[in-house]
Amino acid sequence: MRELETFLPAVQEIDRAVGAALDEDIGSGDLTASLIDKDVQITAQLICREKAVLCGVAWFDRSCHMVDPEIDVSWRFTDGEALTPDCVVCLLEGSARSILTTERTAINFLQTLSGVATQASRYVKAVEGTETRILDTRKTLPGLRLAQKYAVVAGGAHNHRMGLYDGVLLKENHITASGSIADALKAARQAAPECDLLEVEVESLDQLDQALAANATRIMLDNFNLDMMREGVRRAAGRAEIEASGNVTMESLREIAETGVDYISVGALTKHLHAVDFSLRFSGA
Repeated sequence: MRELETFLPAVQEIDRAVGAALDEDIGSGDLTASLIDKDVQITAQLICREKAVLCGVAWFDRSCHMVDPEIDVSWRFTDGEALTPDCVVCLLEGSARSILTTERTAINFLQTLSGVATQASRYVKAVEGTETRILDTRKTLPGLRLAQKYAVVAGGAHNHRMGLYDGVLLKENHITASGSIADALKAARQAAPECDLLEVEVESLDQLDQALAANATRIMLDNFNLDMMREGVRRAAGRAEIEASGNVTMESLREIAETGVDYISVGALTKHLHAVDFSLRFSGA
């Protein structure tokens, strides 16, 4: 596993996301938790109810500590580790009122990010033994881009560009507006000479040839069938990285990887979410 710490968003970014989530949930105050005596102390277990890959520890911790710095969270697992059904993921100790107030927000982050990491892990395992890497896309939940991209890495997959600012991806409309693939690439090199990622999306083998002739560094094969992918890999012959995209499913994944493409980008990693089932249980006052 790559060092996850290097992919963890800055504390300010985590605080921004957590603060917004707490604000929308608590508002002017937790009416229900206020019924609990403020002096009641509690121990609680966070239990995972299904097989999963854990992700979101930092967001969970900040959700707790922004509500009450005195809540103590003791983790038995870390991001990227496998969870089994009914395992105890962490223990919480502190004010019952505070833990009840933060519970939903903290678990929301954990179930969402663990869902992304778990999905990513499944896709990575499906292409084991090939040289193909699984990439995410920009199809993320608004406001949670960096968190979800971190979760993708926790699951063993890789990030595509973070946003519009750190990579060039020329698609059909960019090419049409520019006049040609060659003209679009020329304009991109002039506008972003320091950019490492200079990618062109193509919809035919003829467009692939144009992108190769214009020295694209990566070429995305959009909705190519398997035979076209194999031919695309053959024509590229290492002159550009080849990425497959469009209508990728778990069922088609292995066959796509075996065509020899360098990358498969999968929007489902971050947009088709199954939230992992976590449950918080009080064990004594």
